[in-house]
Amino acid sequence: MLNSQLIAPSIHIKHAFLAFRDTVLFDNLNFVLPAGKITSLLGPSGIGKSTLLRLIANLITPEIAKRENTTVRAAITCNNNIAISAQVAYMAQADLLLPWLTARDNVLLGARLRGLLTSDDTKRAELILQQVGLNHATNLLPNELSGGMKQRVALARTLFENKPIVLMDEPFSALDTITRYKLQTLAAELLKNRTVLLITHDPLEALRLSDEIYIMSGHPAIVHAPLDLTTPTPRDPSESGLIELQIKLLHELTRLQGERI
Repeated sequence: MLNSQLIAPSIHIKHAFLAFRDTVLFDNLNFVLPAGKITSLLGPSGIGKSTLLRLIANLITPEIAKRENTTVRAAITCNNNIAISAQVAYMAQADLLLPWLTARDNVLLGARLRGLLTSDDTKRAELILQQVGLNHATNLLPNELSGGMKQRVALARTLFENKPIVLMDEPFSALDTITRYKLQTLAAELLKNRTVLLITHDPLEALRLSDEIYIMSGHPAIVHAPLDLTTPTPRDPSESGLIELQIKLLHELTRLQGERI
């Protein structure tokens, strides 16, 4: 549960710019992530979605930009006037678990690196592992876990940070269909009231989890006006109108992908 003192803010992205070598991927990109909502961002591969996520998370230093031959800049602010870097947790597509640490110690990694690990943290990590269905696996190493279990540990580590902003880069794309469905449901329940940006290539995943869906397209890319969804998440795929929306999104993404070939 999100600490009651941490109120999820809205995030305002203004004048975002990304160039890879001499190719401008987006320029003067502007949009808002609403407070306490899950927003999905869809679009063709290579359009800059993951880099935009890293830019919002403040993960691109000048040294990294130089090494990656990129030029990036943006004005990114929160409506609570607190630096986004102090409010954000990031979950990547890969689980990024350290192989020599147990599931519990992987969840506790951030606190340990900050030198702030307490016995209460250990208890909270175990509680979160229980929430994600891994109370039996707290002492197991990553090589003893299935792919779905590893992603549950990664989700638990993200939740342990207890941040009001969560950025997720295709976190479930490498999983089988049933495991992905279960983790989507779990994430929707555990991330309620946080400001979440989810990068995904799966229209159904976006429709199941999101309050808003943006599509990113063009050369340079722009972010199209969002699709607003008002029913509670996580949505059942059989929910009225969801299949029609999935087909609509899939057709639009197919069209945009064709434009890039």
